[in-house]
Amino acid sequence: MKINTYENRLLLVLFVCFGFVFFDRLALSFLFPFISAELDLNNSQLGMLSSTLALMWAISGATLGHYADKKESKKLILIVSVVAFTLFSALSGMVTSFITLLMFRALMGVAEGPVLPISQSLLAAASTPKRRGLNMGLVNASAPGLIGAVIAPPVLIWLATTYGWRSAFYATIVPGLLIAVLIVLFVRNKHVHEDIADEHANQPRTSYLSLLKNRNILLCVLISCFYISWFITLISFTPTFLMQVKGFSPETMGGIMGSLGLAWMAWGFIISALSDRLGRKPVLIFFSMIATLCPMVLLYVESASAMLPLVFLTYTGLGCFTLFMATIPAETVSATRVASALGLIMGVGELFGGFVTPTIAGFAADAYGLEIVMWIAAGGAVLATLLSCFLVETAPVKDQAAEEASLALMS
Repeated sequence: MKINTYENRLLLVLFVCFGFVFFDRLALSFLFPFISAELDLNNSQLGMLSSTLALMWAISGATLGHYADKKESKKLILIVSVVAFTLFSALSGMVTSFITLLMFRALMGVAEGPVLPISQSLLAAASTPKRRGLNMGLVNASAPGLIGAVIAPPVLIWLATTYGWRSAFYATIVPGLLIAVLIVLFVRNKHVHEDIADEHANQPRTSYLSLLKNRNILLCVLISCFYISWFITLISFTPTFLMQVKGFSPETMGGIMGSLGLAWMAWGFIISALSDRLGRKPVLIFFSMIATLCPMVLLYVESASAMLPLVFLTYTGLGCFTLFMATIPAETVSATRVASALGLIMGVGELFGGFVTPTIAGFAADAYGLEIVMWIAAGGAVLATLLSCFLVETAPVKDQAAEEASLALMS
């Protein structure tokens, strides 16, 4: 089998897999207006539900990502993770109280944590250098954008309004199990692309402390903290904000969230592709600046028809996630440490941005109004932009350009 054939097949399977992770993860945000009415939940509890899942995702991603790097085959861990988060998502439909819902969301976070670091380490190893950024962007950003934020809102809201919110959780079990079967059939146990294997063949394994001594890894960890604050705050509170503050109907809310999903999908592809040509750092800085405007659009634009295109144009942050959470680290550390580095970046980022920030935002929203969560999200994007300015460029195209310039000077 040619490497490009397997590369494309792996890309497709992991695209669907990680996209469905976010279908399950974001389901709570889209269904919360329905759940809160039945279970009598408030914004603080919504923040705690999002935060608890993120906390367990963080711990699991860092520990199991590190564990996976010690194993020759990461395939079994990925399969078990997919089956487990699918079952816990479906069980969320059986809850009768806040505590039981919190428990199932926590268990789901444990199961989902290792999916991204393992998927991206497999993809980095199997990708040709000229497509590495694009491939990782499609899985890291376009997949959750399409499946989790474009397909999920209308499907989940339709199920909730037609059959009840519990049925929306139950329905997730079938596609989840089908994805596990696809991984069994089409993902290899071991594969390392030649350029990565040769480049890092003799590099020793290092500790988390050694990883943090690397400038790019440390910066990516910090960027992750603030960018995940931007993302989780927006995705957790925007559906409720649009219905309670803006007064939009569930259908209008679903349409706007779908526009966010389309932006997530489109910018995930565009930003990653541009970074393969223009470099990781300038692309990350430019589109992070644009991402700071998205919460302001949600806060100050009153017309739903005007909000739709504006949120699409400014919701660029998820396209940037691939760069600091996957591509830059994968091009910075050895191939045997990619899952560890990605798990560390995602884990610490989820701990701060996914656990601490939404909890604070939830209590702040109950105390000062939901408008404040948009300012919290914007602040996260601003800090991520500033930190991006200190990254060291890793794109192969930049290395090639530097080599050609050096040869030109020597000749």
